[in-house]
Amino acid sequence: MSTQPALSLETFPNPAPERDYTIRMSMPEFSCLCPRTGQPDFATLELEYVADRLCVELKSLKLYIWSFRDRGAFHEAVTNEILGKLATTLAPRFMRLTARFNVRGGITTSISAEHRDPRWVPAPSVALP
Repeated sequence: MSTQPALSLETFPNPAPERDYTIRMSMPEFSCLCPRTGQPDFATLELEYVADRLCVELKSLKLYIWSFRDRGAFHEAVTNEILGKLATTLAPRFMRLTARFNVRGGITTSISAEHRDPRWVPAPSVALP
């Protein structure tokens, strides 16, 4: 196989750093292992962020997410780890990662974690008629 999981993330310059705009990504094929049973856990990761100077390159994000496939991790820990890596690498104005784990034993889990640059002030919301 020519492509392997990776622990690094690649970036590229934000093409419109003068403007706040939201980047949204859905990653419906996330998996890791339950640290108690070793069974696979599946989730859809929803990433949304307001970039500052950098954006994440999609293929590197895919390979990074793939690196969790054979790792045991609690849902809360893996969600915060991924958000931490992305926030450290990109230094976004705002970032939210929501992990929606599939049902296991009759329970679904949804974890949402946020990062916010303390200097960033979002524009007021606009309500359209």
